[in-house]
Amino acid sequence: MRIVALEEHFLVPSLVEEKFDPFTNPGFTAERRHKLGDLGETRLKDMDAQGITQQVISATMPGADLLNGPEGIRFAKATNDRLAQAVREHPTRFGGFAHLPMREPQAAADELERAIRDLGFSGAMVNGLTDNRFLDDLRFDPILARAARLQVPIYIHPNIPPKAVFDIYYSGLPGVTGQLLGSGAFGWHSEVGIHVMRLALAGTFERHPNLTIIVGHMGEMLPFMLGRADHVLKLNAGAAFATPVVSKAITEHVYITTAGIFTIPPFLNALTTFGADRIMFSVDYPYDHNAVGRAFLDSLPVSPADREKIAHGNADRLLKLDPGV
Repeated sequence: MRIVALEEHFLVPSLVEEKFDPFTNPGFTAERRHKLGDLGETRLKDMDAQGITQQVISATMPGADLLNGPEGIRFAKATNDRLAQAVREHPTRFGGFAHLPMREPQAAADELERAIRDLGFSGAMVNGLTDNRFLDDLRFDPILARAARLQVPIYIHPNIPPKAVFDIYYSGLPGVTGQLLGSGAFGWHSEVGIHVMRLALAGTFERHPNLTIIVGHMGEMLPFMLGRADHVLKLNAGAAFATPVVSKAITEHVYITTAGIFTIPPFLNALTTFGADRIMFSVDYPYDHNAVGRAFLDSLPVSPADREKIAHGNADRLLKLDPGV
């Protein structure tokens, strides 16, 4: 069975370490530095061991969204060029999501188009907030409009919470527990869920009806909360929400991946909310393990046809991948 994984990360160590302390990423370790920097033998060997056919690879944090002006533009282009080199070297095994200089929205839109048209990428990944702003801010409309025109998705990935948020919600806990609660244990996922809710409530999908969003981690809490959101809005926000506006907008514009969540109860919640046509397999490599993700895919309580959709069919269709490889 063909298997496509699409929340799989990399970085260019020399480029990142020139600008940032990579340990600001709570998942960064010396071992992961090697795996993140490798776009060849180590990555392919791990994929082969678990029968993963193709990774659609994206730049991890920290990145260009933290840099202003030409500095951010150069960083994004250099990151994309390195990934494009790997895709050229292994065209049947790797694909790419563009890394964007989000603080310069017009340049980011142009870099997205370059990555799609010249580098052969399949969309873009945005790491959380940019300069404390969500994507519903009109500042980012050039990026969303370009993605919609190119008919490519934007994958919203979590990022480190703003300092004020971290200090209020996650500080004062022992050891590294606050950092982990604010990131992969809970905080990241609630923030991305809020991000998508804001897009729906702000009318972003109405302004850009062809816009498609991807989120990971079994839907970033959205499957559990969409019914509640519709109910509360209907009760308290007037006639505009008399029908399930939010859940309809989100389930029509958002795809979700399994990245990093490998238990059945949240999968069943996601399946009954989004349906098998909008769920795609992912691992979150190298922050999680290909073996765990593959075992989970094999264990899903779905029909063979739906397993094929989740394993590769939905990704092939949405990202315009070649299923013949």
